[in-house]
Amino acid sequence: MENQTQIFGIRAIIEAVNAGETIDKVFLQKGLKGELFGELESVLRKNSINSSYVPVEKLNRLTNKNHQGAVAQISPIAFHDMETLVLNVIESGKTPLFLLLDQLSDVRNFGAIIRTAECTGVDGIIIQKKGGAPVNGDTIKTSAGAVFKIPICKVDHIKDAVFYMQASGIKVIAATEKTNDTLYDVSFVEPCAIIMGSEGKGINPSTLKVVDAKAKLPLLGDIESLNVSVACGAFLYEVVRQRLS
Repeated sequence: MENQTQIFGIRAIIEAVNAGETIDKVFLQKGLKGELFGELESVLRKNSINSSYVPVEKLNRLTNKNHQGAVAQISPIAFHDMETLVLNVIESGKTPLFLLLDQLSDVRNFGAIIRTAECTGVDGIIIQKKGGAPVNGDTIKTSAGAVFKIPICKVDHIKDAVFYMQASGIKVIAATEKTNDTLYDVSFVEPCAIIMGSEGKGINPSTLKVVDAKAKLPLLGDIESLNVSVACGAFLYEVVRQRLS
C-alpha cells in the first residue's frame, strides 16, 4: 500500500500537483537548493499542500528509488467538499452527525476513529489540510476499510468547519476536560458535530472559544486522560444511546 501511495522525484511531484492529484504531504530534503526545487516549493505553497523538511536519511527510508530530495504521499481516497456534504445530509432529512478532528497526528488513532465513526452512523469526518495524520496504508488497515465508506473532508482550519456547521444549524460540541459538564449532561439529539483534539495538545484554545458546548468523560481512576480513539468511541456511542432512546 505504501508504494502505491507515493510519488518520488521533484518533477514528478510538480506534475502530480498540477494534474490535481490528491496529495497528503510532501517530504523535502533539508538544505536542498536549485531552480527546480524552488519551483516545487512554490507549487506546494500555492496549492496549500502540507510539507516538511527532513534529513535525506528519512527520504531514503521512505523509498530506495532516486527521490531527488522529494517524496510525496498520495491519498488513496478522494476527499469530499464539506459544504456540499453538509447540505446533502441536511436535505436528506436525517439528523446530522459530524466529527471534526483537530490535528490528530497518529494514523492508527485516525483509522480507529474512522472505523467507529462508520459504525455509529457519522455522516462525515472533517480534518485540517495541514498538521494532521494522513490517510495511508496504516490508516486503511486500522479502519478495517471504513475509510472507503465514510466521507472525509479537508478544510484550511477546523474553525472554518465550526463556523459553517453553526451557520447550518448544527451544534458544535467540544470533547475536552476543560469543562464541568460530562457528556451525559449534554444533548446530542439535535444536529451536532463533535470535535476531538490532538493526542498531545487537545483542541486548539481559539477553537474552544467558539464552540456551542463542551463535554468531558468522567475519569474515576488516577490516569487523567483516555486514548483519543477510545474517548471518541465513548462520545459517539452516547450519541447513539440518546438518539435511540
